[in-house]
Amino acid sequence: MTVFTTLSQAIADGVRDGHTIALEGFTHLIPFAAGHEIIRQQRRNLTLIRMTPDLIYDQLVGAGCVRKLVFSWGGNPGVGSLHRVRDAIEHSYPRPVEIEEHSHAAMANAYEAGASGLPMAVFRGYVGSDLKDVNPNIKTIFCPFTGEELAAVPAIKPDIGIIHAQKADKAGNVLLEGIVGVQKEVALSSRHCIVTVEEIVDDLGAGPNSCVLPAWSVDAIATVPGGASPSYAQGYYPRNNSYYKEWDGISRSRENFNKWLDEQVINGDAL
Repeated sequence: MTVFTTLSQAIADGVRDGHTIALEGFTHLIPFAAGHEIIRQQRRNLTLIRMTPDLIYDQLVGAGCVRKLVFSWGGNPGVGSLHRVRDAIEHSYPRPVEIEEHSHAAMANAYEAGASGLPMAVFRGYVGSDLKDVNPNIKTIFCPFTGEELAAVPAIKPDIGIIHAQKADKAGNVLLEGIVGVQKEVALSSRHCIVTVEEIVDDLGAGPNSCVLPAWSVDAIATVPGGASPSYAQGYYPRNNSYYKEWDGISRSRENFNKWLDEQVINGDAL
């Protein structure tokens, strides 16, 4: 049964130290507010999964929440590196972070496999890639029907999946509009799914081919207007490009980052 709650209560009830968590959103509907609440509640030893970890994962890593990253690309889109992630990998600050790197195709297929209840994803990929030389979770298998060589990776099945969406209705169904990445796969593959939304409505107004998550796939819904900022929510607010540019300067030094963390997240809302 879907529970309507506050963001702080949803994180307190769902997220535990040591959990594997996916906070997904592909340039759009990135669940920043939920990530900041995880920081405020000082969760530790997390394994974070995401196809394109950007600023929110930089912030979670810099806050010392993260033990491991599973990802397929990482950076500040259009700007440069994730300096807090680099510091953790290169200098173990504020703690060491293990990384497991994949291709986009591998991650998308692994989420799909998890959503389908399968143990692994099988696809054409990694031909000529050296990632399989450093990632033991990339295997080569052969099709039993054609003999074709294929790649295989474990299905992604997070303890907690967290996404942001435009709206939910009072029955707990959720509507995502605009660019949709793997949010629906996250909801279906995760043991526990938390959704933050811009608003609760009587009728979703979903048209043909809309992406609607049925209530049975969602465990907790929290109304958090602006919950995806500084990324954007189609139909609600644009991307804050200045934030991404400013983040490069904030995150380059430990001192600047820690000052930002204290002022904007620990004692603020960071939005």
